[in-house]
Amino acid sequence: MKIQASRRVQSIGAYAFAEVDEQVAKLKKKGITPIDFGVGDPTCPTPTVVRSATKKGVETRKSAGYPSYIGSEDYRKACAGWMKKRFGVKVNPDTEICATLGSKEAVFNFAEGFVNPGDVVIIPTPGYPPYSRGTLFAEGKTYYIPLLPENNFLPDLDAIPKGICRKARILWINYPNSPTGVNAPLSFFKKAVAFGRKHDIIIASDEAYTEIYYGKPPHSILEMAKQGVVAIHSMSKRSAMTCYRVGWIAGDSRIVDTFKKVKTNIDSGTPTFIQDGAIAGLKDEKHVRQSRKEYRQKRDILVDGLTAAGLPDCTPEATIYLWQRVPDGMTSVDFATKLLDPDIAIVTTPGAWISDKTNKGLNPGEGYVRFALVPSIKETRAAAKKLKNLKL
Repeated sequence: MKIQASRRVQSIGAYAFAEVDEQVAKLKKKGITPIDFGVGDPTCPTPTVVRSATKKGVETRKSAGYPSYIGSEDYRKACAGWMKKRFGVKVNPDTEICATLGSKEAVFNFAEGFVNPGDVVIIPTPGYPPYSRGTLFAEGKTYYIPLLPENNFLPDLDAIPKGICRKARILWINYPNSPTGVNAPLSFFKKAVAFGRKHDIIIASDEAYTEIYYGKPPHSILEMAKQGVVAIHSMSKRSAMTCYRVGWIAGDSRIVDTFKKVKTNIDSGTPTFIQDGAIAGLKDEKHVRQSRKEYRQKRDILVDGLTAAGLPDCTPEATIYLWQRVPDGMTSVDFATKLLDPDIAIVTTPGAWISDKTNKGLNPGEGYVRFALVPSIKETRAAAKKLKNLKL
């Protein structure tokens, strides 16, 4: 019997972070324990307030049955309440919010609700792979806009060809940005909303990192408008709940309603006891402040080591990532490979692996590596010491 993958699956390469995991496994087979800055999965414990509420929820809901596809009323109200307190944005929990299995599910499946074969989705690069993978599985076409240092890693919306704008159904934006660590000013969100309205393009704002910041609190695009706009949020980074798979989408009720139809036909809801844990997490800011404090400490330690090695200062404004320029004459893979030397054993993600080439053949991630600030403070200090002795 011949087994052949679909054209969709054949068209995509390996998932970048799966390749990072493979590099880690190779080092471990050699008896080397690397310091892993590769994948952005927090290693700190999920906060006690979340774990306690989840445990209680397991017993409270021991006969609860299937969870709601769109999230419990209590959870949706908690999300709406948090957005009002955090951003000053009023959203209707019944019509303008839908629970999600973290942000990845929402991002990947979003295109299924709005993209017909041949429609275009405008995607920033470097960026989160599900923006493009979801588009391809929906049989849409991708148009990549580069995030470049000369534009402070903001997309140049004016440079998008008119022909692309006529065919586009969705524009993805992501601020605070992964992997560059840049915040977007309200003026950019205002411009993005105007761009969407002018061309009848949905603006989908991935806001998974709004709570990991080191200066002024980041904004939500929903502060500018809800019409034609949605924001996607996740508990993964804010509350170290990556394993729990819980988040939400909020915004224009027409868009959210369509997303609900997609979701109810593709998957199920987040377990209700996990929603209970998320509600408790949303009501507690103490653990979030502590998390920011620890990420800042690790950021500063690692940046000190990198600059001492002679590399450009890459201090981010937000997120858990450093977007480090590599030494002259080296590619992103060259530098990441050098750091994998057994005497160094530091794992990073080459920028070229998490970037897609634009229509002009530019890979804007080339020349960078991404450090995810997930190792402990002790491990980060050890890595910085190694970097300071690095011979470039």
